Amino acid sequence: MPAEAPTIVATSGGWTRRDLGGVDWAGTAHLAVELARVPAGRAPRLTYLGTAGGDQRSWAAEVHAAGERAGFRTTVLDLFPLPSVDDPAGLLLGSDVVWVGGGSVANLLAVWRVHGLEEAFRAAWEAGVVLGGVSAGSICWFAGGTTDSFGPQLRPVTNGLGLLPYGNGVHYDSEARRRPLVHELVGSGVLGETHCSDDGVGLVYQGTELVEAVSEVPGKGAWIVRREGGGVVETRVEPRPLHR
Repeated sequence: MPAEAPTIVATSGGWTRRDLGGVDWAGTAHLAVELARVPAGRAPRLTYLGTAGGDQRSWAAEVHAAGERAGFRTTVLDLFPLPSVDDPAGLLLGSDVVWVGGGSVANLLAVWRVHGLEEAFRAAWEAGVVLGGVSAGSICWFAGGTTDSFGPQLRPVTNGLGLLPYGNGVHYDSEARRRPLVHELVGSGVLGETHCSDDGVGLVYQGTELVEAVSEVPGKGAWIVRREGGGVVETRVEPRPLHR
């Protein structure tokens, strides 16, 4: 049973640190699994891509361990130094959830396109596979956003996959330059309407419609930034708390 409609959970969250080391999947990732409507009695099939971080094996081990604790059947799709499966497009299409990690969104997009995955992600999305991710793994689904992919100074990226026809601002409350740069880019027309998430917040889309914001952390917000008249207007979207 795939998701009821093409679904994306774009976040500045998804992970929580364990007291004894390592990480666990947090509320926004569990929500993505719930939206996939996995049949009872079968473990959710979650495919993780760490392309933006260079497919680090140590992090892949953390992903597998977190998946085991959560009851997920986890596959890590590596693209460095070569694809780790014979049919990456088939793996994506056969997943319940695809989750993309953070890092360099510019490098991620370039590598995906070299391997022909742009079309594969669209096919999976249209088939009801829930797409999600954090930071670079959020921006990639949009038309563009703000990124430190090119160096320590934030810059725009405008060649996202475009499944969602908006800009995306991640880490909106924790990195001081994110908010003013989003406002500059929207005001100048480099980015259109831009949807932003504080750390711990997820944006849930069905088709291309933002249906809700959710939060793993109390007091956080989501934001829509638009150009109106001669200025830029920012509107807060109050997230629904996730109790996990």
